[in-house]
Amino acid sequence: MYISPFKRKVEVMKPKNYNIHPSIYFILAAIFIAYFFPREGKFRYQFYEGKPWRYGLLTAPSDFPIYKTDEQIKTERDSALTKFQPYYRFNTNVESEQIAKFRNDYQNNLRSRIPAAYSLYIINILQKLYKNGIVSITDQESFQKKGFPQINIIENNIAQSYYSSDLFTIKTAYEFIINNCPGRLNKTILQSCDLNNYLVENVSYDKIMSEKVKENILNSIPLANDMVQAGERIVDRGQIIDNHTYNELRSLKIVHETKSGGSQRQSIILAGQFILVAGLIFCFWLYLWSFRKKILQNRRNALFLILCVFVSCITTELCVTYKLFNIYILPYAIVPIVVRTFFDSRTALFTHLIVVLICSLMVPFPHEFLLLQVIAGMVVTFSLRELYERSQLIRCAFFIFTSYALCYISLYIYQEADLKKINWIMMLYFGINFILLTFSYILVYIMEKAFGYVSSISLVELSNINTPILKKLSETAPGTFQHSVQVSILASEGAEKIGADAQLVRTGAMYHDIGKMVNPVFFTENQSGINPHSQLTFDQSAKIIIGHVAEGVKIAEKAMLPKEIISFIRTHHGCGKAKYFYNSFKNKYPDRIIDEEAFTYPGPNPFTKETAILMMADAVEAASRSLEEHTEESIQSLVDKIIDGQIADGLMKNAPLTFKDVEKIKEIFVDKLKTMYHTRISYPDIKTD
Repeated sequence: MYISPFKRKVEVMKPKNYNIHPSIYFILAAIFIAYFFPREGKFRYQFYEGKPWRYGLLTAPSDFPIYKTDEQIKTERDSALTKFQPYYRFNTNVESEQIAKFRNDYQNNLRSRIPAAYSLYIINILQKLYKNGIVSITDQESFQKKGFPQINIIENNIAQSYYSSDLFTIKTAYEFIINNCPGRLNKTILQSCDLNNYLVENVSYDKIMSEKVKENILNSIPLANDMVQAGERIVDRGQIIDNHTYNELRSLKIVHETKSGGSQRQSIILAGQFILVAGLIFCFWLYLWSFRKKILQNRRNALFLILCVFVSCITTELCVTYKLFNIYILPYAIVPIVVRTFFDSRTALFTHLIVVLICSLMVPFPHEFLLLQVIAGMVVTFSLRELYERSQLIRCAFFIFTSYALCYISLYIYQEADLKKINWIMMLYFGINFILLTFSYILVYIMEKAFGYVSSISLVELSNINTPILKKLSETAPGTFQHSVQVSILASEGAEKIGADAQLVRTGAMYHDIGKMVNPVFFTENQSGINPHSQLTFDQSAKIIIGHVAEGVKIAEKAMLPKEIISFIRTHHGCGKAKYFYNSFKNKYPDRIIDEEAFTYPGPNPFTKETAILMMADAVEAASRSLEEHTEESIQSLVDKIIDGQIADGLMKNAPLTFKDVEKIKEIFVDKLKTMYHTRISYPDIKTD
């Protein structure tokens, strides 16, 4: 007997082949994560004013200035700008043009009705107004609003200071002409001269000169107020960082990150980041290749895991680069929660470690970050060791919140020895993290639909006998329902014995015969004395019996059951024969040519450990009902006969089972059947005289 150690999925279950090797996902993830990494040369030290220095002795690597803070620079600039006077420019042509215009109008129109004394007054007053300067109302309001008591006016490339209050607007200039009219002149006649026609602004804002002078004033303010010489001691371990030391460290960080600029240096930084990220991604690939090769060889699984890493890292990069919010708000523990839901605990923890190691290269205080996140990952692993209920996800989120809080407080007590220095706002961040983690309940459902996974939680929910299909099965075909329950017990025990997915095979067993609900009375376990097959030919009966597979698939697909469960329905008879009717036909008509296809199930044959175990359990449980005596010898003989017959017929050739697995399954079946058919002793009656 030969049983292939490899799993070969049948055509109907194969995903579409896009000719993308799973390793490509890992390479692309490393490239994109490195590309979006924060580009500045990262300063190796983290420090805060009023906190102790956590590293060794730090001396100045070279001369560097002690830069002023942004607040200091802003204060000095604001103070310097109070002395700034904007620049305006005289338009000397305006005066001559407007006076010439008035003289022309006077000669042509006004001379006949206005005496010469009025003309002389108007010309003299216009010369005075234009010499003093006329500005727009907007500029005049700007002087008052911005507080410019004096301005500079450029005339013939020479700037002179003027009081802004001495300047006229067109309105005030007109009023000045009327109000300063000599007593010998009539104001009414003066007003009839349409003086507004000769009043035009001759002082305009010189933006270029003003901005240039303002820039010179701002540039004259030094950005640094002291220097640190190369080799000078800056800070030592345990020293409390005061304001002066903080400014020195801040300045050193600015110098370091400024020197990181330049295309050549940026290329070197990018190369270093890529090597680090690629190395960690390669470790992840190496883990899967060494211990979880089946996951790695499945493109869907590889894509899912690498997306967990990629999305977490990109989110961290955006948060750090743009300073969106505190890094501890991000629910990093959601990665091991989701991975554990669909895979095993070790893979979940290793995926989480890769995520936090990459993210620690970007976040402030990487050591504390690593400590808190690694502990959170361990908490997920322990709390979700057995995952059967969605409420466990909420409980896990609470445990993570507790671990964050305790670890953070303990770390600060260890470092500071003072509860007053604990930043209690961190508890708010951990609380938001907890709220986001509770959404893992929804995320698991989304991932199931997006990637076609079936979680242990969903399997437990599907195996509930109160689900619509199973409830209908128990009412329509009670015998089949009882058979399914017995098969689920046998199959799950066998799966657990050889390390297969017991919950998957248990749920699959509950649904494998739902097609019998269409014609329940044609199956012996649902009959009560009358056998409808007695009125049918052997091939007609075989067609009805074989048809329960296709009917079951239809019911399952209509109910949108997962493909993994539908696989059990398709494969629980494989490509085997409906042997009762096949053998009966051959015995009754030995000389006839038999149509093999009419008595053969459509298949396919089992292609996983779980579907193979279900086929064995289904056949063994059904056949055990026909035993006249349920002794250990008869049960053992029956189990050997059924399973060995299935192997001999080639029904197990695609199942990844070994000889050792088969023997273990046989043993557990025998033990369970002995327990199921154990007869109870008769209770004696009380003798009466």
